[in-house]
Amino acid sequence: MPPRALDPSGLVLVDKPAGPSSFAIVKRLRDRTGARAGHAGTLDPFATGLLLVLLGASTRLAQYFVGLDKRYLTEIDLSARTATGDVEGEVVERSDAPAREELERRLDALRGEIELPIPAASAVKIEGERAYRLARRGVAVEMPLRRSTVHELTLLGCTAGRATLDLRVSSGTYVRAIAEALGGHCVSLRRTEVGPFSVVDADETGIVRPAEALAFLPALEVDEAGAQAIRQGRRRVEERVRVVCAGELVAVNGTVLP
Repeated sequence: MPPRALDPSGLVLVDKPAGPSSFAIVKRLRDRTGARAGHAGTLDPFATGLLLVLLGASTRLAQYFVGLDKRYLTEIDLSARTATGDVEGEVVERSDAPAREELERRLDALRGEIELPIPAASAVKIEGERAYRLARRGVAVEMPLRRSTVHELTLLGCTAGRATLDLRVSSGTYVRAIAEALGGHCVSLRRTEVGPFSVVDADETGIVRPAEALAFLPALEVDEAGAQAIRQGRRRVEERVRVVCAGELVAVNGTVLP
């Protein structure tokens, strides 16, 4: 099989529907463009919202996108925990939903730096095997803790034992773990922002050029001679700086693009 093309190169903002996996979305774009492709942060099949897909030579830039903060909207059923922390898992525990005052107290404990167990249905490897595969076989394991930051956590509404939350979190935060900490599970989950990118700008047919996609990083403008020196390794690139020549991305943090 011939290698996937380095062109077209750039970022595609996709509004993922519920149902398909993140890989299925990536494959769809790969097949349509003929370019290599990869996502910069997965979404569970039941989840919807913003998925960043990198195409062509821009797949080498994934490291600059995966660490960006994320914003989510989620509805949580506070009356039951499930095996997966979401609506797709079997109910493992039922309880009365907390009163508003108690819910606010639990939310307070989840703001700022937090440390929660990774959901058993996650893709984290436990002794070399994906946790979700162990969970499907009914193997009980003690899940490791994950430290993350909840920058914002707003209760938008609470009725009939269900709470709607708007939250902005650091990369690697499991919203399902937050739902479990509240005594419930995610009924719905929608990612609305990744760093400076918003789902309202999603357009699967459009490709954001690399220089524009990385506009959140400081820019160093160079002429053609400077670009050539960087490509040939005769000039070093500062850390966390994007080098641009005539509107085209030359390099980022020492990573030179073809």
